[in-house]
Amino acid sequence: MVFKRLLGAIGVGGPSVDTVLDGGAVLPGGALSGQVRLRGGGAAVEIEEIGLELIARVEAEHEEGESEGAVVFERYVVGGGFRLGEDEERSVPFTVMAPWETPVTELYGQPLGVVLGVRTELAVADARDRGDLDQLAVRPLPVQEAVLEALGQLGFGFRSADLEYGRIGGTGQRLPFYQEIELTPPPQYAHAVTEIELTFLATPSDVEVVLEADKRGGPLTPGHDALSRFTVRHEDVPVLDWNSEVDGWIRRLTEHREAYGAQAYVHSAPHTDHHTEHGPGPGPGPGVGTAVAAGAAGLAVGVVGGMVAAEVVDEIGDFFEGEEEDEADADEESGED
Repeated sequence: MVFKRLLGAIGVGGPSVDTVLDGGAVLPGGALSGQVRLRGGGAAVEIEEIGLELIARVEAEHEEGESEGAVVFERYVVGGGFRLGEDEERSVPFTVMAPWETPVTELYGQPLGVVLGVRTELAVADARDRGDLDQLAVRPLPVQEAVLEALGQLGFGFRSADLEYGRIGGTGQRLPFYQEIELTPPPQYAHAVTEIELTFLATPSDVEVVLEADKRGGPLTPGHDALSRFTVRHEDVPVLDWNSEVDGWIRRLTEHREAYGAQAYVHSAPHTDHHTEHGPGPGPGPGVGTAVAAGAAGLAVGVVGGMVAAEVVDEIGDFFEGEEEDEADADEESGED
């Protein structure tokens, strides 16, 4: 979806911008390419800089409750330093690399309810204006896909996915927020946990998998959270028996007896750190893309809160348009002071 907008801060009759992304979902750490299409206004202007921002809808918890906001998690300069003539049309191609921790927005073509966007900013004659806004679709890396498929084959179901502002202590997290995928347990684990929360933290060499279990309490023991971390190299995707691997992770997590309180996501919190053993395994499990696509656990079926794909597309505009109106109001207020 593309929003075409006249750049108001530059004045009536100023240039317009239309950014078109190349088709298809991108990978975390992968190339994001497209074109920024400019059209001159009623007079020639100097285009000082063309910037692209990656933005995300993020939830934050605080004393008053929860709130949502837009977070810019990467910015690129893709052009500038030229004169755009009156009514002139110019296209500026670009290719940039997405951060490795970019959240996943879809699984086998099914949206997860996570909202990401690419926003274009134009700097002209000391004025900056945000013009174009596009939805960004991100598909999982092979490691992420393999883990999700194994969870599906083990019987876990998809509940929701969101982005949480904050950091997971003891990890190599780089972005100011993390993605949390909530899963419902199958019968063989339902006696031990009420849900599993999954986070991926990818790097160029490997993916850190963070699992948190909301553990059930017994007649004499209260419930609590347990958290474990596992690291898998990208190159190990074809050699691991993923069902066995992930099942082992879940068993360690549910059998872990140390309780974690509400501060599990602060830097000082204790963590278990089980590093996956690498090397030749008994052979890979069923091919990646089969189990979840077939609906084994419903991980790729349905979307958060009954949201459908079209509503996700509409939401990117509604949410970020609201953010920009708030920013514009704040700018006006600061100008009046």
